Amino acid sequence: MGDMTNSDFYTKNQRNDSNHEGGFGCSLMELRSLMELRGTEAVVKIQEDYAGVEGLCQRLKTSPTEGLAGDATDLDKRKEVFGQNLIPPKKPKTFLQLVWEALQDVTLIILEIAAMISLGLSFYQPPGEGSESCGTANAGAEDEGEAEAGWIEGAAILLSVVCVVLVTAFNDWSKEKQFRGLQSRIEQEQKFQVVRGGQVIQLPVSDIVVGDIAQIKYGDLLPADGVLIQGNDLKIDESSLTGESDHVRKSADKDPMLLSGTHVMEGSGRMVVMAVGVNSQTGIIFTLLGAGGEEEEKKEKKDCSHPSSHPIATIATDGAASANAPGNTSLVNGKMQDGNMENNQTKVKKQDGAAAMEMQPLKSAEGGETDDKEKKKANVSKKEKSVLQGKLTKLAVQIGKAGLVMSAITVIILVLYFAIDNFVLQKRPWLPECTPVYIQYFVKFFIIGVTVLVVAVPEGLPLAVTISLAYSVKKMMKDNNLVRHLDACETMGNATAICSDKTGTLTTNRMTAVECFVADVHYKEIPDPSSIPAKTLETLVNAISLNSAYTTKILPADKDGGLPKQVGNKTECGLLGLVLDLKRDYQTVRNQIPEEKLYKVYTFNSVRKSMSTVIKLPDGNFRMYSKGASEIVLKKCSYILNEVGEPRVFRPRDRDEMVKKVIEPMACSGLRTICVAYRDFSGNPEPNWDDENNILTELTAICVVGIEDPVRPEVPDAILKCQRAGITVRMVTGDNINTARAIAIKCGIIQPGEDFLCIDGKEFNRRIRNEKGEVEQERIDKVWPKLRVLARSSPTDKHTLVKGIIDSTLVDQRQVVAVTGDGTNDGPALKKADVGFAMGIAGTDVAKEASDIILTDDNFSSIVKAVMWGRNVYDSISKFLQFQLTVNVVAVIVAFTGACITQDSPLKAVQMLWVNLIMDTFASLALATEPPTESLLMRKPYGRNKPLISSTMTKNILGHGVYQLIIIFTLLFAGEQIFDIDSGRNAPLHSPPSEHYTIIFNTFVMMQLFNEINARKIHGERNVFEGIFRNPIFCSIVLGTFAIQIVIVQFGGKPFSCSPLDLEKWMWCVFLGLGELVWGQVISTIPNSKLRFLRGAGRLTQKDEMTAEEEMNEDQEEIDHAERELRRGQILWFRGLNRIQTQIEVVNTFKSGTSFQGALRRQSSTTSQNQDVTNVSSPSHVSLCNALSSPTSTAAAPSGQC
Repeated sequence: MGDMTNSDFYTKNQRNDSNHEGGFGCSLMELRSLMELRGTEAVVKIQEDYAGVEGLCQRLKTSPTEGLAGDATDLDKRKEVFGQNLIPPKKPKTFLQLVWEALQDVTLIILEIAAMISLGLSFYQPPGEGSESCGTANAGAEDEGEAEAGWIEGAAILLSVVCVVLVTAFNDWSKEKQFRGLQSRIEQEQKFQVVRGGQVIQLPVSDIVVGDIAQIKYGDLLPADGVLIQGNDLKIDESSLTGESDHVRKSADKDPMLLSGTHVMEGSGRMVVMAVGVNSQTGIIFTLLGAGGEEEEKKEKKDCSHPSSHPIATIATDGAASANAPGNTSLVNGKMQDGNMENNQTKVKKQDGAAAMEMQPLKSAEGGETDDKEKKKANVSKKEKSVLQGKLTKLAVQIGKAGLVMSAITVIILVLYFAIDNFVLQKRPWLPECTPVYIQYFVKFFIIGVTVLVVAVPEGLPLAVTISLAYSVKKMMKDNNLVRHLDACETMGNATAICSDKTGTLTTNRMTAVECFVADVHYKEIPDPSSIPAKTLETLVNAISLNSAYTTKILPADKDGGLPKQVGNKTECGLLGLVLDLKRDYQTVRNQIPEEKLYKVYTFNSVRKSMSTVIKLPDGNFRMYSKGASEIVLKKCSYILNEVGEPRVFRPRDRDEMVKKVIEPMACSGLRTICVAYRDFSGNPEPNWDDENNILTELTAICVVGIEDPVRPEVPDAILKCQRAGITVRMVTGDNINTARAIAIKCGIIQPGEDFLCIDGKEFNRRIRNEKGEVEQERIDKVWPKLRVLARSSPTDKHTLVKGIIDSTLVDQRQVVAVTGDGTNDGPALKKADVGFAMGIAGTDVAKEASDIILTDDNFSSIVKAVMWGRNVYDSISKFLQFQLTVNVVAVIVAFTGACITQDSPLKAVQMLWVNLIMDTFASLALATEPPTESLLMRKPYGRNKPLISSTMTKNILGHGVYQLIIIFTLLFAGEQIFDIDSGRNAPLHSPPSEHYTIIFNTFVMMQLFNEINARKIHGERNVFEGIFRNPIFCSIVLGTFAIQIVIVQFGGKPFSCSPLDLEKWMWCVFLGLGELVWGQVISTIPNSKLRFLRGAGRLTQKDEMTAEEEMNEDQEEIDHAERELRRGQILWFRGLNRIQTQIEVVNTFKSGTSFQGALRRQSSTTSQNQDVTNVSSPSHVSLCNALSSPTSTAAAPSGQC
């Protein structure tokens, strides 16, 4: 497969390649080979073979202006001939595969083996069966029938193993199904603008066919390969395909080739689609990966490195990494230019995770690629673990180890006791014919040991997390949160800061012009057209209509009485609305000068902060219209139109006066100010259009418009909730500082009289950079705690702020930052943040790609819902833990002591498995699906290093454990007297089940059931029943378990070692169970402060143990294991260096007696430099600091004394 040439590859993929199939003027093969050319080569080829793009369109039976007719049969035919715009998904795992995976569990395997041995031995009739000489071995087998029933225990264990496996597999299967559903939701969200029948329509990406005319604009992720028909100032980021981070300029006459999976960074244009789906450049790579996939999978089976990864899955690993990581991205940098794909293929294999291939636009039909990624998250693969899953896995391992030790001791004690009792005390010889009987005893002991282990290992923990997250994700869809990465949901619960955009998130994103300054008059509302000089009015209407994206329109309202629909850029919609308010029509102006006739367009970008369009006038001269942020455009104006529409000189002092009298008042009432201007050029000689600085000067201002974007009505309330919940909301916007401050006050982000900072990007940079212009962490630390509004900020400012807050060590808890963004330029900040929210409606594809959660309604209050769900996940897990650990502790102690004192566990293997099923699988379902309540928002965030088990929980676990143990041991040693029944202790092998042990088992299960209700509250609340009926799953599981328990006890018989109980004994069991609820109230009366020793008990995951976990978090983007080791090595190496540096500095400091602080400060700056070198972002920086703080803090004490 390694050196398969292109053509072989095509023929494999293509059915019939008859020339010019389907009546089109070019075949699939021709188009594919055409798309592999670049630059001038491509232009020449198109000119020579097809007589230009128009000829190409004719052959594809499409019109460059009108697009396809949109006729269904034609579209189907195109799909048949040229393929669909889908990449076939990877098949989901079948139920049987999932069953097989569940069977791989070690404890289950041990149980299966033990059960097999037990079964085998029960069918073997030993010859010495009758002789007395085998001692106690068969004393109980008087009854033939009972001896026959020996096989039942083995069979019952196998059956319960089957149950556990099926339940686990079913959970995995339903989880996977949910992800596929989620993924297809994400896909349906992705639409693209296409011209069909002369109309611009939004189509789902998968419906795009070859021959479609697609309109591309800033921020798009191209969904298919195509050739540019007409473009304005188009720049594309092709790093996802070539690894080159520089933007590539595209134009119809120099380089018209546009490739799927690349990002439009600037400009706009139209392209004719040439290749879709598996035939596009991205698709070809996907197919190669898929082909390399089988080999990969074989390899993976050998080394089992990551459970459910698959090359296609790993491609989707996080998008925008590519621009920042040219190293990883050389994936396709093979010889794509010449069209040879061979060496890509080998590269693809090496780079198993190709973090750089961010190509989700070609979504698979079912969402194969990314959902595999999600699955990997869910399966807690080696690569990605959330903080919570890290803590839990650690906890599970700790408990498992303890269980293993306990079970081993149990087996050893049982075996020794039996041996000493039989062969030493009773001095019996070991007879050969008795061997099978003894072995049967040993097998029984072994089974008891294994059941102790099974109960001890909380395999329900990962399950609980997954169920809780999957359930939350599903419910969050209803709250307008589309979660792309599972663990984002849980991280949101710990969020301490939210950096939000203003436009569209806090405001409605419906722009309307409300004030304007035109013809030397400041109108507080839109003037009557007759009051404006005709000449000025005409210039203004032309300037707005032509100098805006032609895709921006105002359409009539959907329903009567509704507001007109704004399509495209909302600010431009506001200006077009002004044209309509002035009783003019922008469409007629656009029809006179269609988009192709625009001479040159300087599109809006975050550097220019303005947009300009040049048109050629009939007399051969040129006119340029400009619009943009008023303070920026006015600086470039030398003239302004006066009250009669003639230009007059506009001096700097006029400008200052204008800013004071017009712009600031508008901004202070929360309006966005836009200045519209123009300039005339002579056509002879033609100006040098590329010399932007000389073109964009000496403009003539026409007017300044104040555009209102009202605050969403529900935002102030949502922000108040955030502040109550201990989350700081900061507004980061590109708007004028006065506008931003006005909106921030309306939203409640800043309260009058508070001590806060509102600064703009320039001031922010001045404060955080040193003389050399480098960003310093200490300087950021002086700014961010008080910062509430950052105005006129560039994307880099946003990124710097987010990184600064995350890396800050000012506060003892590391800050967890959520960021919202909609523009392409927000990508880096969204990626850097702990949770990135992208806007579903206004957001560009690039932003969505970099985000963790998509807000389908662009509304800030949905973020508050996400916080609530995130906290709920954390609480659900804690509830489950509290319940689970109580059962574990009790069951293990009972089995262990029972086995040691009475040579037999009071809880039999099958009973233990049933308890395990209740407490693991069912309880995780019941407790993990509790719906969130508003009260979750009334407390501060937990923070990253809070132990999973709080002191209240420890108190509950120990308290309930003590109660249950007292009851069970009382029943075990005095139960026969209390109930006046035969004692079940010291029963021989194969004896019938006793009522005594049945009562113990039944009481144990009843106590668990009622304790499950106690576990619903973890903060020491009194009313454990509160809101219980809001969770039907919980109620049905508790009742269901109770019903099954009745069946097991009354009819379980031999397999469950149960003997039916009468009503009175049942009432006693239930009564003892109910005692749990009463006891729960007693426990919650004890104040935590009295229980000093609990403080330490809950601290399972402390800072030092978090470091490895944090590194795990960072390795998400890693490519293969070698690189991971290398990184880990780097981190350790830097730690070592840092420790040495620190120690040297400490020594020197003591020698010189200077301030110790200085040394520390120097050390922290070296840390931040090193951190940049290792290219490992925030969390491991925290761990570096932790590592460093140990030597320094020990040294810090003496420094104070010297």
